[in-house]
Amino acid sequence: MAQLQDLRTLPAPARAAQSRRSARFRKHWMPWLFILPYLLLHLIVVAGPSLSAVYYSMTDWSGIGAAEFIGLANFQELFFKDRTFWTAFRHNVLWMLFFMTVPFVMALVAASLLSLIRRAGMAYRTLLFIPYIVPSVITATIWRNLLSPSRGIGAQLAEWGIPGLDIAFLGKTGTALWTIAFVDNWHFWGFLMVLFLAAMQGISPSLYDAAKIDGANRWQEFRHVTIPGIRPTVVFMLLMVAIWSFLSFDYIWILTQGGPAGSSEVLATFLYKQAFNRFEAGYAAAIGLTISLIAGMIIGAFVYLRRRGWEI
Repeated sequence: MAQLQDLRTLPAPARAAQSRRSARFRKHWMPWLFILPYLLLHLIVVAGPSLSAVYYSMTDWSGIGAAEFIGLANFQELFFKDRTFWTAFRHNVLWMLFFMTVPFVMALVAASLLSLIRRAGMAYRTLLFIPYIVPSVITATIWRNLLSPSRGIGAQLAEWGIPGLDIAFLGKTGTALWTIAFVDNWHFWGFLMVLFLAAMQGISPSLYDAAKIDGANRWQEFRHVTIPGIRPTVVFMLLMVAIWSFLSFDYIWILTQGGPAGSSEVLATFLYKQAFNRFEAGYAAAIGLTISLIAGMIIGAFVYLRRRGWEI
């Protein structure tokens, strides 16, 4: 009340200046005061560890005790001498190509078919989406048992006189990576299907009516109406899957830990082994920073496409 009375006793120009300052404070500084706790939390949890990772990537550090600064020696070793790194990187690229094709085709086809269902549609969507919400440890354990050459599906088929599938898919260098990709895709493609189906439901029915009037068949409707209508969602998910492909860890580690003989090694499992098996935390930080740079390049491609006018 005393401040209000003091404000009323001021001359008119002074009151106007005070009001402008108050309005400027509410407009420019008040939002920052509200967001300040989140910024501080971000600095502590995200920005701080990220900056420390940049520093430790240029050190020889075991994860315990003092770190010895060695400059770019870790990156020189990583890019020019470590063959395991390039093998893991190649596996990540193959993983990315697989997940940017197979689950997308499955999800687009399933979403297109489900969009025609009027009764029990929600039940079908729920059944196909359930694998995505099952914890990876449970999913990997189930599939490890199903793929077991002694007690899995292949063994049961062999008992019924259908041989050929009772082999250790996770134990062979030629099939380990693709078997894990199959298991991961089983849990993942339903998530894409739900997203694509939601995007399809946003397409105006008048576009399909116009296509039918022009004599378009089902494939032509899908190609010229559905795909352009959900293109922003598809392109965005392609970019997200590209980033996620270089962060893949859980299914690979649970099922094979990068084996056998490194045939399923990816950058995330390689990083984990360097940090917690060999206690080369500085070298692991260099690997992690490299993964972040790859993700940054993918995000840069996303920004570039937006500037070129892509609706993503």
